[in-house]
Amino acid sequence: MNTRLYIGGLPYSITEDVLKERFSEAGEVSSAIIIKDKMSGRSKGFGFVEYSNAEDAKKAIEMFDGKDLEGRTLTVNEARPMKDRE
Repeated sequence: MNTRLYIGGLPYSITEDVLKERFSEAGEVSSAIIIKDKMSGRSKGFGFVEYSNAEDAKKAIEMFDGKDLEGRTLTVNEARPMKDRE
């Protein structure tokens, strides 16, 4: 089962390809998504990286949480399921 990580504090200029490449240092990345504003198309500064191996995901948290990426401090943790909106 895939493990999905929340990545916060992303530089607004980063691309999904760069995000995937950077997080591949911890293991094989299944997918990398940057969340964008629907109206402007600009990054919201967070995204998700998915690993097929839970050990790789754990390694990524250890490697990247609290670290600097292009002048911004990353927050990396296991993603929680999205809650229903009221």
